[in-house]
Amino acid sequence: MQSYDKAESYQEQLLHERDRSRLLLEINNHLISHLNVSELLRAASASIRTHFANDFAGFWIIDKDRNRLDCAVLDFPASKRSLADVRMPELTDEDLQKIRVRQSNLWSRADMERLPPAILERFNEEAIQVLAISPLVTKNGPLGVIVLGSRRANHFAVEDLELLSQIGTQISLALNNALAYARLNASHHRLEEERLYLESEIRAEYNFEDIVGKSDALRKVLKQIAIVAPTDSTVLLHGETGTGKELLARAVHSNSPRKDRTFVRLNCAAIASGLVESELFGHEKGAFTGALIQKRGRFEVADRGTLFLDEIGDITLDLQPKLLRALQEHEFERLGSTKTIHVDVRLIAATHRDLSLMIAEGKFREDLFYRLNVFPIEVPPLRERREDIPLLVHYFVARLARRMQKRIESIPKCAMDALTNAPWPGNIRELENFIERCVILTQSDQLMVPLDELMRSSPSPGTSVSTFHDAERQAIIDALKVCSGKLAGSGGAAERLGLKRTTLQNKMRKLNISRADYSQ
Repeated sequence: MQSYDKAESYQEQLLHERDRSRLLLEINNHLISHLNVSELLRAASASIRTHFANDFAGFWIIDKDRNRLDCAVLDFPASKRSLADVRMPELTDEDLQKIRVRQSNLWSRADMERLPPAILERFNEEAIQVLAISPLVTKNGPLGVIVLGSRRANHFAVEDLELLSQIGTQISLALNNALAYARLNASHHRLEEERLYLESEIRAEYNFEDIVGKSDALRKVLKQIAIVAPTDSTVLLHGETGTGKELLARAVHSNSPRKDRTFVRLNCAAIASGLVESELFGHEKGAFTGALIQKRGRFEVADRGTLFLDEIGDITLDLQPKLLRALQEHEFERLGSTKTIHVDVRLIAATHRDLSLMIAEGKFREDLFYRLNVFPIEVPPLRERREDIPLLVHYFVARLARRMQKRIESIPKCAMDALTNAPWPGNIRELENFIERCVILTQSDQLMVPLDELMRSSPSPGTSVSTFHDAERQAIIDALKVCSGKLAGSGGAAERLGLKRTTLQNKMRKLNISRADYSQ
């Protein structure tokens, strides 16, 4: 019987050692797999909870700038209120010494009474009865602590501290490397970010390069830009999507005294609403869970330069007062900081929304609108500057053909007429994308335009149906004249128009095109 008990005890010991080894192996695999600090700690905390059956596991990292512990990751599935946002007190020399000597401890309820009231209150709310604390430290100094908590008294044993210390040693080495990697990556990202902002200046007629056109509507806009560019006044560009508002904003910057500084852009609709504040104003290390490094916002990067905020109408109401203050006072605070940062930034905003209507609906602040609307510029849609379409088509064809290493020397007149009279609800962006498809399809020196796709487009409200109907009919007649009436086959009108023979015949019947219309 005694031998049986010994054997059973030995078997339990083996199983216990197996579980310990399995946990250490899992932690080691996490260290190999994750360079990102948050991902590493979350994976490790999940494995720890599986082994120890603790109620929570947390990793607090020392913020050396503020000399206190900040929560990097908290794994507490059943929590009532987060422990992560509790502000920790400054570390004393005694606290740092305990971490340096790798001293692990079990804290009972009596021990927890020594904690600051705010921390003790949270532990009381969660009914935490015992804590297991192990330091994170390397030869370079203390990094932080691992804290496990349980709602069951006497849940942790002394031997658990030994295992937790081994885990702490493993994680400390990897954490040191991961933090170094994060700092290096942040530095690289900052340099790359600034490189992208330092882009080429824009010039053409009125010194505006890449702005193509000579219509009266466009000339009116360029004249307004020439007037406002030398000032530091805020500009509000209003127009439909795809009309080239960013290009016009760059033109304002390039013709201003700030042209040698950075042009910084932010699309407010392309970023989750909760992240826009951090993108605009930046954040301090430890400002929120996962903020392990300091980040500069777009306002800081644009100091002494120009900040372009596209889709300004998508800024949330709670953020609008902060933006208004930054525009009026030229100052702000990063998230998680009380230090006021002063900047000299010229703002250009753009939107396709009706901000006046949004004000009436309570979705946009009136005072912010007045601050933005110092110099409004209405950007015309493409349908109001149709005489610019042939110039834009030639510009896009030349640029795209060069990029795709194709030689395109001509554009059929019928195709150009159809392109000029198409509705283009997506404006210049839609035209550019369509021309790119044409260049891809082109296999000869003449641009291949799939008119069937173009003709399926519905006319916009500003485009007459009869005008588009006439343009389609004229495009087919012109193609038949060029092909001497040849309908199908190589060099036929169907091939030139990018249509099937049967489709072309159907369109000819529908548009009442007879031989007399195209015979020479």
